[in-house]
Amino acid sequence: MNPVLNEKSFINAGYNEDTMTINGVINKSFFLWLILAVGAYIGWTNPQTTIKLCLPVLLVAFVLCLIITFKKHTSPFLSPIYAFGEGLVLGTVTLFFEKDYPGIAVNAVFLTVAVLFCMLAAFKSGKIRATKKFYSVIIISTLAICLFYLADLLISLFGGTGIPVINSSSPWGIVFSVFVVIIAALNLIIDFDVIQKCASGGAPKYMEWYGAFALMVTIIWLYIEILRLLSKVRR
Repeated sequence: MNPVLNEKSFINAGYNEDTMTINGVINKSFFLWLILAVGAYIGWTNPQTTIKLCLPVLLVAFVLCLIITFKKHTSPFLSPIYAFGEGLVLGTVTLFFEKDYPGIAVNAVFLTVAVLFCMLAAFKSGKIRATKKFYSVIIISTLAICLFYLADLLISLFGGTGIPVINSSSPWGIVFSVFVVIIAALNLIIDFDVIQKCASGGAPKYMEWYGAFALMVTIIWLYIEILRLLSKVRR
């Protein structure tokens, strides 16, 4: 499950008369994605400059993510900065994928949007229900993936070649990426469920920003995994 988005996050925020709404989350999401698109455009058109900024921007984005997660009232101010930074990095990274595999950027964006709307349709229609068992399976799977990636990072930092299946374009490497994409997509169902329940429960207005930010975290993860999967297939 998206670590920054869970029902307890909204409950602990308290309640007031000016409450969170689904439309409010949608509006804030559009605003954040517009900012991300601006950052992505800059990253795409100025790779020689932005490539040098990717690591520090990622570190800043990680710190902002932690601050927003633990101090949710900062989300209206810090979420746009986070969105711009992530856009800058995504635009730069996507350009390098595009140079190696022409057309991959458009395909990745299209597939991410398609998966997003398919998950939303499945949630709204009740085809996929966020039951307690569903929550448990997705949370455990997501944590397992995070630990797997962390192990790969640590191995690489100490001079190893990492875990082959993560970056390999072999059949098992592709199967692994497909699995991760599926888990990332199913995290959207949990995100939708939590946002809907908390909007109905009367979470404070600023939590619309937090909900939009948290949803963005999941979609960015989904996009990156789709990009990696497409690159493996093209390889």
